[in-house]
Amino acid sequence: MNFITFTEERLRNFTQNVFLKMGCSETDAVLAADVLLRSDLRGIDSHGVARLSGYIRLWEKQRINATPNIRVVHETPTTATVDGDGGLGLVVAPFAMKVAIEKARIYGTGWVAVKNSNHFGIAGYHALMAVEEDMIGISMTNASPLVAPTYANERLLGTNPMCYAFPAGKYPPVVVDMATSAAANGKLEIAQRANSPIPEGWAQDKDGKGSTNANELKAGGSLLPLGSDKDHGSHKGYGLSATVDILTAVLSGANYGPWVPPFVAFLEPSANPVGEGLGHFFGAMRVDGFRPAEDFKHHLDNWIERFKGAKTVDPAKRVIIPGEPEYDFEQERKVAGIPIIDVVVNDLNELADKLQIDRL
Repeated sequence: MNFITFTEERLRNFTQNVFLKMGCSETDAVLAADVLLRSDLRGIDSHGVARLSGYIRLWEKQRINATPNIRVVHETPTTATVDGDGGLGLVVAPFAMKVAIEKARIYGTGWVAVKNSNHFGIAGYHALMAVEEDMIGISMTNASPLVAPTYANERLLGTNPMCYAFPAGKYPPVVVDMATSAAANGKLEIAQRANSPIPEGWAQDKDGKGSTNANELKAGGSLLPLGSDKDHGSHKGYGLSATVDILTAVLSGANYGPWVPPFVAFLEPSANPVGEGLGHFFGAMRVDGFRPAEDFKHHLDNWIERFKGAKTVDPAKRVIIPGEPEYDFEQERKVAGIPIIDVVVNDLNELADKLQIDRL
């Protein structure tokens, strides 16, 4: 596996040009590129520029509206439902989180459900928007039905990620950003491009048997919930995924369960949808709605220090604070550049030729 390193600026300009070619406004293209670049900077390569071809394929199938009229369609002082008008989730989600933040600024908390959207990148991007305002941020989305519930041999749920982000004082924010499946589908896509097997416990074949084939989903197989099997707690991953699906879609009026429109091009949307597009859910809570923000951040720093100083089973290991590896990646890659696997670079250059923009 070979990597080619690019500066953040070069990747950002390339990504913006792709979205402009889709017909996005300059403002939306800049924002969408920022969401994807933040993913690559934070080391979440499966959700960064590697996803560009997927967005283009959906746009070509007229499943993404490049010029959406994103609007609030229902609200109370502390809650709202947003209709994304089929737009890029990379643009719809920040709009909705801003609504949540504004409500929290006035009333202490803000909660926003979203329907009629698409894939929104990494959940952490949106949750961290609240952290910048001394708020606790919550972000989640449902996704393509690729995951089988515990004991099932049918794809009924998405990887359905959730993120909770907390502002600290002298330390980076604590960011719990995770899929509720054993692995995100983007990791399978990276393995496919690298022609590598996937770890055991990530997927099962169409007969319900464990598989290490990165292409298993195309053959009718499914991803497994967090925990992989019942003995290792898959019912808990299934429960978390169900929670995300209900909050993001049943609550908002988006599609849920097997009716969620897939991100992957080899699957078509349901002919009988139960809602509109993908669903998201966002929350923002002012820390000072509970105690002075500086007190909270001081004690979260203390929490971090205690956990970082925990005794470990292996002296060579240390306890890692949620969000710490991603923060370290971001500091490093802003200076050293962003490594992209050569197969992805080739894919992006083919996309550039197709769209008639400059190659990487």
